[in-house]
Amino acid sequence: MPPKVYVPAYPAGDFRAMPALGGGYALLKWITSFPGNPARGLPTVSGLVLVSDASDGRLVAILEAASVTALRTGAAAVLAAETLGRPDAKTASVIGAGVNGRACARTFLARGRSVRLWDVDAERARAAADEVGADVAASREEALSADLLVTVTPGHEIVLPEGSLRRGQHVSLMGADGPDKGEMAVGELTRVRVFCDDWEQASHGGDLARAVEAGALSRESVTELGAVLSGTAHGRLDADEATAFDSTGLALQDLAVAVAALRRLDELDDVPRVSL
Repeated sequence: MPPKVYVPAYPAGDFRAMPALGGGYALLKWITSFPGNPARGLPTVSGLVLVSDASDGRLVAILEAASVTALRTGAAAVLAAETLGRPDAKTASVIGAGVNGRACARTFLARGRSVRLWDVDAERARAAADEVGADVAASREEALSADLLVTVTPGHEIVLPEGSLRRGQHVSLMGADGPDKGEMAVGELTRVRVFCDDWEQASHGGDLARAVEAGALSRESVTELGAVLSGTAHGRLDADEATAFDSTGLALQDLAVAVAALRRLDELDDVPRVSL
């Protein structure tokens, strides 16, 4: 998986090119992030995922990138929360009720856990909650107090200032997925136990980037989630530890979703087949 390539079109948004190879396939995702688009009646995220046969280079599928991203984002956020959160965690909240926030809520629900949604746009939060079958948090403060917290905001404002996470709480930071974005204050990142999806990517384009640039965090102080899952690194050390997972989104995760979709293709009757 080569590093994600950003093509900035700031201040409006940016384009990303994400390649990966594995499982007999090669993938390239070309996707956008334009946070101001909903006000114009346009989606924040759009693009395509191209999937090729890795043995001969044939293009075998074209997938809609926003749907792949939503599935991957929900899976990564909840996997991190279940892996790093306290075993006795009871409450879960998602901050941000856009496409990816709804995907995170759906994933919590699919795992049998109730979830509360909060958004700066109260109507959007209510509509999203009705759509996925979640609850609406009575306030921002109630949402932020959950045992398992997921933030899926545009990343332009700090959601978690220094001192905001309580003992034993976990947060999956899913919104700051590019340069100059952040959902957690640098001082708070240095106060809690920090995990990420991929160090090279997160240290240059996620919440970690600002802390690394300030010299507040180093490679030695951050653990990759994959190392925890494979048993080569420790996750949560005790019930009182506060944990944070910085996700910048991996093309390998998109590839896993794409491969799963291709394997289930025969179950679907309404997928258009065209010669590629």
